[in-house]
Amino acid sequence: MKSEPHNTVGVRTDGGHWGGMFRVAIVGAATLKGRELKDVLSDRNFPAQGIRLLDDDESLGQLEAVGEEPTFIQSVLPEHLENVDFTFFASEENFTRNTWKMAREAGSDIIDLSYALESEKGVLLRSPWVERELNQPPRVDFAVTPVTIAHPAAVVLALLMLRVSKAGRIVHAVATGFEPASEHGKRGMDELHEQTVNLLSFQQLPKAVFDSQVAFNLLNRYGERSVPSLESVESRVQRHFRSLVGDRLAVPSLMLLQAPIFHGHAFSLYVELEKPSRVEELTAALSGEHVDVLLGGEELPSNVNAAGQEQIQVFVRPDPQNARGIWIWAASDNLRIAALTAVECAESMIAARPRGTVQ
Repeated sequence: MKSEPHNTVGVRTDGGHWGGMFRVAIVGAATLKGRELKDVLSDRNFPAQGIRLLDDDESLGQLEAVGEEPTFIQSVLPEHLENVDFTFFASEENFTRNTWKMAREAGSDIIDLSYALESEKGVLLRSPWVERELNQPPRVDFAVTPVTIAHPAAVVLALLMLRVSKAGRIVHAVATGFEPASEHGKRGMDELHEQTVNLLSFQQLPKAVFDSQVAFNLLNRYGERSVPSLESVESRVQRHFRSLVGDRLAVPSLMLLQAPIFHGHAFSLYVELEKPSRVEELTAALSGEHVDVLLGGEELPSNVNAAGQEQIQVFVRPDPQNARGIWIWAASDNLRIAALTAVECAESMIAARPRGTVQ
């Protein structure tokens, strides 16, 4: 039986409370994204009456904490999605493709963190951070429209370049992104760890995920058997960037490098402006919601310092060879930004579709 509409609109008040409670499911609850998502839902006091943890057969029966309540991971079946208002897909792409229609048929709102649905007809690509930066009005869509979140690297690059453009028109931009193993989930993290240990003990390297040596190495391409390829991720980031900013900015030239790091994105971004701009002006333009501009005397941005943080850490310096050029070194928590994007999308959908059950 579906949740009946209620009279209390699920809109947040100044006290941070909501008028209604909603049933939530996380598909891929045992993944890194799924666990981060569960933490963000708790941290933001998302009005969830209950969170159902769902995953593939390999993860069934695992015990996870939801708040203070222990919960077992269950299989993805129609009965486990019944009466669910919001379903987050944090699973692998193929698993999302095979299961998302169950959530649609159950009438659930769908937020996809796996990118599996980005090419499906009628699916929206969203980043609330970038939408606010562009002063776009909140979406009001009473249809059940699935949402795919923008790639966290696209969110970071779009937000930083939009801020820089306040200080002057951008003529050209080139970005190098350093990809962490966590973008390949727990399997990627485990393989980097095992490669590191095996190299130090002169043992054979596991290569099931990257099909290459990642430990103590820097790669611009994986082995042929690795999926997804770095080229496809580069294309996705640029495609999402274009979708987010439209014709406001040109898409930056981008190269992704696989770094021997477990967690957190790092970016080297070169931007050439139409006219010279002082560092102080750029610092003021970059500063604001979601961005922490660190000065020379402070600890500089790094993927280690960004871990667990909601803010994008940024350091700015002028290019000594070009008065119109600036360098931005940035670091961010890829999993945190993905989870925040997903939860903020769901929060905005609450205001448009108050369909939870009053408790």
